[in-house]
Amino acid sequence: MKLTEMKRLLAARGIRLTKSLGQNFLHDANQLQRIVAAAELSKSDRVLEIGPGLGPLTELLLAQAGEVLAIEKDAKLAQVLQERWPARDDAAPALRILQDDALDYLAREARDWSEWKLVANLPYSVASPILVELAGARGPRRMVATLQLEVARRLMAGPGGADYGVLTLLVQLNYLPQTWFRIPASCFFPEPDVDSACVCLVRRERPLLPPEQRDAFARIVKRSFSQRRKMMFKLLKADWPEPRLAALFAQLGLSPQIRAEAVSLEQFAQLTALLLSSPQ
Repeated sequence: MKLTEMKRLLAARGIRLTKSLGQNFLHDANQLQRIVAAAELSKSDRVLEIGPGLGPLTELLLAQAGEVLAIEKDAKLAQVLQERWPARDDAAPALRILQDDALDYLAREARDWSEWKLVANLPYSVASPILVELAGARGPRRMVATLQLEVARRLMAGPGGADYGVLTLLVQLNYLPQTWFRIPASCFFPEPDVDSACVCLVRRERPLLPPEQRDAFARIVKRSFSQRRKMMFKLLKADWPEPRLAALFAQLGLSPQIRAEAVSLEQFAQLTALLLSSPQ
């Protein structure tokens, strides 16, 4: 869908895009093709798309994947999509369109996404919580998402940098960051005020922690980064006995003076496992 077609359709339907819903539609054909290529799709793939808008990415997904579930919050845009791709009565539809809040839907539907792929231009206002919600043990095999550049940097970050933090660890616990590329603001309508990027995340074959320990991991990570300039040991004392923490820090070779930004994902995972297994 070209930009002129997009503007014409929006005007004809009287649809006004809003910042609150993160409605910045990607219209550049080259960038859309790059996103689809990163997803490595085949006709056996089932794809989850969040925030399809007018469907320029949806169209490409349908051409390469076997099934697409598109979740659109805006009722008027969902209607446009349903008119572009009417439901078929003769067989299971290749495209299913849901008019719903994607974050609410994901939290409400305890679904196994492990045989799916996420490919989406995510609404920027909810991109981070959506990725965290999907990054559980039953998350998609691959997640290819367009989002704010600063969020992309956090997802791809490693220890020691300013971008490394809670989002990094909650997603990377189960996902390996693979590739990413920038997308200029001029490729969107309307142009966003921030830079954008597409990231590709692949689910780990071997999880660093069992699913039942993920909540404890999140609690430890959030406490450790609650005050970035403070020593992690002092912050964790609010939740765990000091002698126990001291023994485990020594076991892992962590200095009591270390800050969370210098602790690796693997060390956070090891600390979580030890705290849950060692006696109170």
